[in-house]
Amino acid sequence: MSSPAYSDVPYLVIGCGYLGRRVATAWRAAGRRVTALTRHRADELARDGFEPIVGDVLDPASLSRLPPAGAILYAVGFDRESGRSMREVYVEGLANALQAVRCNGPFLFVSSTSVYGHTRGEWVTEDSPTEPLESSGRVVLEAEQTARRLRPDAIILRFAGIYGPNRVLRRQALIKGEPLIGDADKWLNLIHVDDGVSAVLAAEQHGRPGELYQIADDEPVRRRDFYTLSAQLLGSPPAAFQPSPTPAVEANRRVSNAKARAELEFAPRHPSYREGLRASLPIIPA
Repeated sequence: MSSPAYSDVPYLVIGCGYLGRRVATAWRAAGRRVTALTRHRADELARDGFEPIVGDVLDPASLSRLPPAGAILYAVGFDRESGRSMREVYVEGLANALQAVRCNGPFLFVSSTSVYGHTRGEWVTEDSPTEPLESSGRVVLEAEQTARRLRPDAIILRFAGIYGPNRVLRRQALIKGEPLIGDADKWLNLIHVDDGVSAVLAAEQHGRPGELYQIADDEPVRRRDFYTLSAQLLGSPPAAFQPSPTPAVEANRRVSNAKARAELEFAPRHPSYREGLRASLPIIPA
């Protein structure tokens, strides 16, 4: 969907966190002007060549300063220290942003595969039913519905779990040799952050307006295998597991990336956890 007509206006990142900051950097490296909405990191973003706008998706008045954009990435995460509920941030914040932004190119909304409630290890595609087991998944699904209502041409990207340098699941527990609680045979669906960036760029270029894409690597992995390799790479004791003292029905699914591969020309550089973990560990503490 990208066009030279968009090059004279900035691209906008709302949610300049672990994924969003890297997308902003990639757009900047490609010669784009990049504007980033931030609550408190304006100086840092300006030093890196971005054009910061101080504002908050939960403060509609602050969004009036956002300029017209050639493309928008919306990747706002939940800050547990904000004093606001997940629904306020994900649903109300998104609605505020959608009502404020002006964009003549793609609006890319980062969602999550938590909208699925499958429990038997079955494969899920973009056409699978969305019946979240947890309240967080229900909030994410409501946010998707808000995006569809206010911006029907939004491209929704349902991300698997994002990991990478300084962000590897259960790292501290593995280092300490603590047992991991839960079923070791359930599936994890993952995407290395660098491949997540590639997927966003591919969606900006090739995504069809109003479409939904699942963003995951090629190989779902059982928890046992993921944490065993993580422990080996960290030089930690072998990963150990123990059942939860309060067993509950847990999501257990395998996420297909076939549609993203076919339509977005998306090909993960880290096709499985094996390559991804080796590119992420050992990690130097931030």
